[in-house]
Amino acid sequence: MASTNLAGRSILIVEDEPLIALDIAAAFAKAGAVTFCARTLSEAIHMVEQDGLSAAVLDFGLGAEDAAAVCGRLEKRSIPFVLHSGYKHASDACRSGTVVPKPADPIKLVDAVGQLVGRH
Repeated sequence: MASTNLAGRSILIVEDEPLIALDIAAAFAKAGAVTFCARTLSEAIHMVEQDGLSAAVLDFGLGAEDAAAVCGRLEKRSIPFVLHSGYKHASDACRSGTVVPKPADPIKLVDAVGQLVGRH
């Protein structure tokens, strides 16, 4: 069980695999966070523009698209993020994110986000 406390934090989860997204969201809920899930690039970009977002967890590959545009928007808004992906590369726009390779236990994602929001 995660010891990270994210009470009062809002976390965006960008993941196109529904079961993976559910597992990640459940882990963040156990840590006290409120989660918002996006399955597509357009949903994710819309959600990034909302106020109050504490951090994000992004899958780089979203079907035929990738999350580079989302990374860029998060960076411009100074919102920390974890790149959770099986891709060996990340675009220039995603270099400021913390990489947690897939597959990863959702608790590792919670802990990584906890470290990031602790610095911001």
